[in-house]
Amino acid sequence: MASVGRASAMLASGTLVSRLLGFAKAWLLVQAIGAVSFAANAYGTSTAIPNSLYAIIAQGILNAVLVPQIVRASVNPDGGRAYINKLVTLGMVVFAAIAIVATILAPVLIALFGVPAEQRELATAFAYWSLPQIFFLGLYTLLGEVLNARKSFGPFTWAPVVNNVVAIVLLVAFILAFGTSAHGGHGTTWSFWMVALLAGGATLGIAVQALILFIFWRRVGLRFRFDFGWRGVNLGTAGKAAGWTLGMLIATQLAGLIEVNVSNSAGPQYAGTFVMQNAWLIFMLPHGIIAVSIVTAFYTRMAEHAHRGAIGSFRQDFSSAARSIMLFIVFASAVLIVAAYPVARVFTSDYQAMGLVLIAYLIGLVPFSLVFMAQRAFYSLGDTRTPFFFTLAQVVVIVAGVLTCFAVPPSVRAASVALVVSLASVLQAFLAFWLLRRRTGGVDGTRIFGSLWRFIVAAVAAIIAGAGFLIILGGVTAGAFPVRNPITAIVASAIIGVVMLIVYVGALGILRSRDLEAGLAPVLDRAASRSSTRR
Repeated sequence: MASVGRASAMLASGTLVSRLLGFAKAWLLVQAIGAVSFAANAYGTSTAIPNSLYAIIAQGILNAVLVPQIVRASVNPDGGRAYINKLVTLGMVVFAAIAIVATILAPVLIALFGVPAEQRELATAFAYWSLPQIFFLGLYTLLGEVLNARKSFGPFTWAPVVNNVVAIVLLVAFILAFGTSAHGGHGTTWSFWMVALLAGGATLGIAVQALILFIFWRRVGLRFRFDFGWRGVNLGTAGKAAGWTLGMLIATQLAGLIEVNVSNSAGPQYAGTFVMQNAWLIFMLPHGIIAVSIVTAFYTRMAEHAHRGAIGSFRQDFSSAARSIMLFIVFASAVLIVAAYPVARVFTSDYQAMGLVLIAYLIGLVPFSLVFMAQRAFYSLGDTRTPFFFTLAQVVVIVAGVLTCFAVPPSVRAASVALVVSLASVLQAFLAFWLLRRRTGGVDGTRIFGSLWRFIVAAVAAIIAGAGFLIILGGVTAGAFPVRNPITAIVASAIIGVVMLIVYVGALGILRSRDLEAGLAPVLDRAASRSSTRR
């Protein structure tokens, strides 16, 4: 458990640095093109397309299949090296082919994602530079998951830092060369070099993020060589397992397509796709730092337990991971809900629109992270079929709910879409845990929910305290200290966060939460070791 805690802490630190740089990148991007503008939704949609296609062809399939398959292949005489080279070669060919086809079809894809006619020319220009990201996103995930399966977690977590540094440098260059959001108003001011620097710079960052992972292969005893002999290493088994995941991802991305169309229907003068992407970036900060780091550290262990048939150890790891995630995620969601408007003000003066979207998303943060944990649990069991069904249920709810958002006023349409997504995540979480309980004979549910109610009670107390300090600081009306400018917004958010942390930890202490001590153990151990080293 100590090694898992250290691995989680190391992953979290890398993710934290990456996310903070990601915030800087997002802030610069908003300054460059505005948050609610003609160019914003055009650019936002052009970058949503490669991520959607990448998710269908690569992300979930690799996450679901690769780690368990590599763990099984590691018993081969060569330690799985032949399997890995064949799989990476196959992946690179598939990713390259799809990226090329998608780039050629850029105008069709832009129209499919509901970009208004007057914005399509600019969005298509962005898309030509953005769609090659499919290849590099797929390669990054493929190489990173190989390293994760070999228990080398650091490179996969820290590589996005390099991506963000490259993107930040090029965004600064864009602003110095072409100015700030004055170009967000219409498409005629966008030259070839502006589009190339903005969208091409983002693609260059992702390319560097992927290619840098090859450097770390030698450290885990691997050396990549192209191998087009794809038979004989049980790729057929991986393909069968991937089939359910592919179906799940297609359903998810179809729901995402409807979300983008509905949010774009509000028009460029209201919050749309770009605002939702930035709100989602904030939403994903605690998820990436906490949930992804914890799950990544536990995932390979759970796959090993499942491979040996040690279901008791599997359940123990799942319970520990779920409770650790909830301890931090419940607090993070509470803080961000209270500070949503100040946090949004850091990005844009249109903080009311973005803050409302952020709150709507945050309602689903806890169940979203728990679903992520449950999915990986099923994947480690070699079961990709069950996640398809509980995700399909979520997709049905999202599609039905998002379509009703056409009837909502344009000013709150994006927030309504986000709220539907959150409510669907709640349903999905309950269904996922119920199905996992049936699959494994139990998930230590009594202990998990016993911890959850304590976290929620402590979070409510923290919300009351945080909201009180927000009011004392002036509230969120125009000109008030928490939303006066980005600097005051950061100060206000920090004050609120500290107050809420004190109340949350104190409340958990009063409620005698055992998870508090366990969750803080890696941090306390690290601090103690540093103190002894200094002495």
